[in-house]
Parts: sequence; structure tokens; C-alpha cells
Amino acid sequence: MAYEVTATKRRPKRFEDLVGQDFVSFTLKNAISSGKIAHSYLFSGPRGCGKTSAARILAKALNCETGPTASPCEICTNCLEISKGSSIDVIEIDGASNTSVNDVRQIKDEILFPPNASTYKIYIIDEVHMLSISAFNALLKTIEEPPHYVIFIFATTELHKVPATIKSRCQQFQFKLGSVEQIKNLLADTAETAGIKAEEEALYWIAKESTGSFRDAYTLFDQVASFSEGEISFEKIKNTLGLVGLDQTNSLFESCAEGKTEAALSELDTILQSGITVDQTAVNCTEYLRSLLLIKSGIRKEALLGYAPQRYSQICIDIWTREQIEKALALFLQLYKDLRYSINPRYELELAVSRLCYLSSYTSPIEVKKALDQMRNILAQTSIDFIEGKQAEGENPSFQKPIQQKQEVVIPETKNLEKEAPMNSIEQSLAEKEPPKKAANFAELKELVLNELRINHSFLAPCIIQADWKNEEGVILFEVANSYAKTTIEKNRPIITKIIQDFWQENTKILVQLVEKITEQANDEKHPESVEAVCNMFKGKIISKTEAAVLENTTNNENGDDDESF
Repeated sequence: MAYEVTATKRRPKRFEDLVGQDFVSFTLKNAISSGKIAHSYLFSGPRGCGKTSAARILAKALNCETGPTASPCEICTNCLEISKGSSIDVIEIDGASNTSVNDVRQIKDEILFPPNASTYKIYIIDEVHMLSISAFNALLKTIEEPPHYVIFIFATTELHKVPATIKSRCQQFQFKLGSVEQIKNLLADTAETAGIKAEEEALYWIAKESTGSFRDAYTLFDQVASFSEGEISFEKIKNTLGLVGLDQTNSLFESCAEGKTEAALSELDTILQSGITVDQTAVNCTEYLRSLLLIKSGIRKEALLGYAPQRYSQICIDIWTREQIEKALALFLQLYKDLRYSINPRYELELAVSRLCYLSSYTSPIEVKKALDQMRNILAQTSIDFIEGKQAEGENPSFQKPIQQKQEVVIPETKNLEKEAPMNSIEQSLAEKEPPKKAANFAELKELVLNELRINHSFLAPCIIQADWKNEEGVILFEVANSYAKTTIEKNRPIITKIIQDFWQENTKILVQLVEKITEQANDEKHPESVEAVCNMFKGKIISKTEAAVLENTTNNENGDDDESF
């Protein structure tokens, strides 16, 4: 007996055999049972998902000697001839090779004759989207009002290429790709029927490689069975087809997670020396990182991962965060795009692996934002009493913490402050509030203003906290020690003025003055714990005002030299 490939041998013969197409099977069976049979059908979907098989099953159901019936008998002459493709009343046409209008005219001539030995004359046109525009136009009237004994069944993998005028005259059915689990179960049943021992891991690999196509899965199964000698294992597949094993991939990524660049690049060289291409290695690494991301997200389904979750490296899962794995996956996805235009694809792959070795030190933007928010909260909660107590020790304000240093500047007096830019939305929201209580004295005013800035304008609080306040007959003077604080207060003068007027006198104005005199302070001064925490967080140190001034002057001089050089 001649050898028959698995895809042909396992072709569905009944509606119940169509795996993953429950909607199609249910609808067609109900239509046949109720006698509501359309004169044209359009089956669309990816390759190998059962479109042509469904068309043959529908033809058998309509022309079975016991029918029309939703369950063809499979033993009558009509059923057997349709299964073999030899029925003279079921004509299968390849749309890719019969594209002209003359081919369609031949169909129009043939439909005038009734079926020979069946109830219906059925035309199955595969890849119908390949017909020419003229051929489609010639079909329009025929499929709209065919003889009562003629039924058209069209199949296509590219539905968007079928004219809307054809679609509107057909009942449309969309076929789906099979899931990995569905295909794996079919392959397991096929192996058992054929008396072949097959590892589950090997069947999962075949199912994944078929990308949802049942026909592709059966074809690959035949190929693997040919060199497996009655026992299919992933080890044989890996060695024969040149695949990267999971153990090798685990070893490669464990070296990357532990920061061992030399070991990772050596492992990569071993993989490439075994004959596996750079492209295939990049694909394998991408799939591995995807699986790690799924595991890190709590997904343990083997059909999605490709292997049992416990087989993946626990070291990588423990060391890398989900954000870091996402970064690595994005790196390899971009790598695959870059390989096509690289002068040496291997260099690109080695560079990507080398970068993975430093992935543990990667900090996501979310973590950076959390650190900045924490720093801002620490600065906003710094005690004013500490600053005021230090200022009282000498004639001039004492040196403040380095992070708070960016707060002291003065502005020359400006006339007609009332005529400045109209209030912004923040000022308007302040104006809409109930009148705040007035400060009883100047010290209480400072406390109320600083509290308001901490709550609603935290970016201004550090500048105002370290300024030296002076009250001079309706004008409050801020003496600051650096240009940043001076510029910041100037830019936000309407906001500060409004807040002070609410707590003090309505006609109060503010001025900002830059103080050049700097008081030296011992470096070993005791600082608040909050300031120490900020320094530790950003690995900084506290410097004296003199050092800060020298550094600022040096920076300004360098910038001035650069400008002159241009």
C-alpha cells in the first residue's frame, strides 16, 4: 500500500473533527439540519487551519445519500468519491492557476447542467483571491442567482483581497489558528496511533514551530519521525536540526545575571561553534527572555512557556526584576532588527550579551522617580528650627546643607509690582479659598509661609527656607547666597507675594538680594538626619559655603571660556 502523509491521513472527515473551529461546525450543522442552505460560502483564515477540509465535509453533508445531513455516513458512494476528490458533482478549482475570465465563463456554462448523481453540484474554489478583477465581475451574477442545485464554496487566506461585491453575496466564516495545546494533543494522538513514542517536550516544540497550522504540524511531525527511528525526543531534534538546548540557554543567562562577562561570552562562542546561526541564537534568546517575563508575571502554563516552568533558571528569576527582564527582551527584539544591516552580526550578538551582564545595575525610570519623590519629601520635612537656630549663632546666616544650598538669591526692587502678569491658575485657586488667618508676628509669618510652600509649592520651599528674611516697612527682603535661589524666587515672585499678603499685610512687597559674603563653617558640623539620608541616597557629601562658591565661580569661568572659544 502506498505511503500516505500524516496531513492527508488525519484530514477531518466530519464537522466534529474540525479542531478549534467550533463556531463554524455548529453554524453549518444547524443550517443543514434546518434546511437553510445558502448558495455561496466564503471560508477565510490562515493556511492549514481546515478551510478546504470544511468545504469537503460540507459537500459530503449535502450530497450524502442519506442527506442532506449534518453527519455524513462516510460509506456511501458520494461520500467516498468526495473524500477521494473524484466526484463529478463536486468540482475543486485552484484559483491561483485558473485566474482568467475564460475559466469563469466555463463555470457559467457548466452550471446549466444539473448534477449527475448527487443532490447538489458544488464548486470549491481555493485561493479565490487570486482571480482577476474580470473573473470576479463575471462571477457576480452567477453567485447571486445560481440554479437551485448549485452551491459555491470559496476559500482564501487573504480575505482583504476579495472584492466587497463578492463578500456581500456569501456567508462568511472566519477560521482560527490552533493553539499549542490543541496541536500538541493531536500530535500525541497521532504518535500513539502510529506506534511512535514521543516526549511531551518534543511535541510541544513541534506545536510551537507550526505557529498554529495543523498541516504544518503534521508535516514537521513526519520529518521528525523519519530520523527518530520510532522514538521522538527533543534531544534528537536538537542534535539533528541544530537547536540550542534549554540547559545551554540557562547557563548563558545565568552567567549574564551574575555579571560574569567572560563566562557568558565563552558560552555564546560554544553555542555558535556548534553550527547554530546568529539569527537562530537571537531568536532562542528572545523566546527565553519572553518565558522568563511570563514566569516573573506569575504565568506558569507550559503551553505558553514551551517547557515546564521549573526547568528555567531560578538564578535569573531571583536576580533580575521584571523591569530588567523587559529591558533585556526589548534589547534582543531590537537586536534581531539590527542584524540584517550589521557589518558583522556576531559582533552585534556579543555586544547584546555583554550588556546583559550589567543588567542587574539597571534602574528603571519608575525607581528613579520613587527616589526623587523620597528626596523631595525629606527636604520638605526638614525642621526650620534647625536652620533658624544656626542663623542665630552669628550675624550672618549659617551654612545650610548642600542639597538645600540652591536656595538663596535677591532681586533688585521693581516698581509697579501690582501691574505684573495676571494671576495664574495657582494664584486663582488661592484666591478662591477662605481668608487665611493673619500672622501675629514676623516669626509666625515665616512659619505659615513655609508650611504653605511645603504643601502646595514644594519646589520653592528649599529656596525660601535658607533665605535670610528681613522686614523693612512693607517690604520683605530675602537675602540668598546663590544665583539659583535668586532666579527661582524671582520667577515665582507673584506666588510668594500672594501667600505673604494673605498671612501679613495686603500691600506687602518682596525683594530678593544676592549676598556675596560667605561665612565659613566647620565641615564636621552636626547635620540633621534627614539631610544625611539624602546625601547617602545620592552618594554625595556636604561641603562648606566657601567650597561651594569656589566651585560655582570655577564653573562660570569655564562656561565663559567656552563661549569665547566659539
